[in-house]
Amino acid sequence: AKRIAEALERIAPAPPAPARLGDAAAFLWDAETKRLRAARRVSAPPLRLLRGIDDQKDQLFENTRRFAAGAPANNALLWGARGAGKSALVKSIHGAIEEQSPGALTLIEIQREDISTLPSLVALISDAPERCLVFCDDLSFEALDTSYKALKSALEGGLEGRPENMAFYATSNRKHLTPRLMAENADAAAIRRGEAAQETTSLSDRFGLSLGFYPTSQDDFLAMVTGYGEALGLALQGGALEREALAWAAGRGARSGRVAWQFITDVAAREGKPLSF
Repeated sequence: AKRIAEALERIAPAPPAPARLGDAAAFLWDAETKRLRAARRVSAPPLRLLRGIDDQKDQLFENTRRFAAGAPANNALLWGARGAGKSALVKSIHGAIEEQSPGALTLIEIQREDISTLPSLVALISDAPERCLVFCDDLSFEALDTSYKALKSALEGGLEGRPENMAFYATSNRKHLTPRLMAENADAAAIRRGEAAQETTSLSDRFGLSLGFYPTSQDDFLAMVTGYGEALGLALQGGALEREALAWAAGRGARSGRVAWQFITDVAAREGKPLSF
């Protein structure tokens, strides 16, 4: 049995070495193995092409720039209309800072369903020299979901508090991350009305920077489409591009950055153009 075990060890592939923070600019958190996996690429448009969210862009960029430079920074919650460019803004800002100062900021994405393992990720990066921006896209919590308590503790709670080399950014369609009905039901069952509601809604208070995103106007939508079209060198330009874009948006019943990109993807496919900047 021992010889068989030794033979199997010889022919079995060695386990991959755990990724180190300095090996890449961005990582994905593997909650099962409690390891980081280097991202092959970060899918995000250049920051200059994100239109209609100038105030949000300026505030988030300045907060992130200060953090990457070694100064304190706030956790940030980007909430509001779907498809408004919340997650694209986070990734584009990381790309802009990486272009200006390579290695100054490491982006780590954690999935919503793995948020209960955030304390393990915090422990892994807390002693690292790198400045780590932990990012969770589409974060929200449903009724009976108590994993938000792990997030509260990792952000500001605990004896040691949040590590100086970590900031946490999240996007959500909800301003308070929990459905209103969840807070109301908990409040109705509480001994003192309001205490349970404060327990669930206070999570958003852990984010020092809260940025709202709102439905896209027609002018901003067309500016997005035009900017993408010019950057990709599409043959379809001007009034023809705008007319097709408006028809595309009407067919989907919405105008947003996501819809603008989906339209540009369709035009680029028709023209045989790669989606690269």
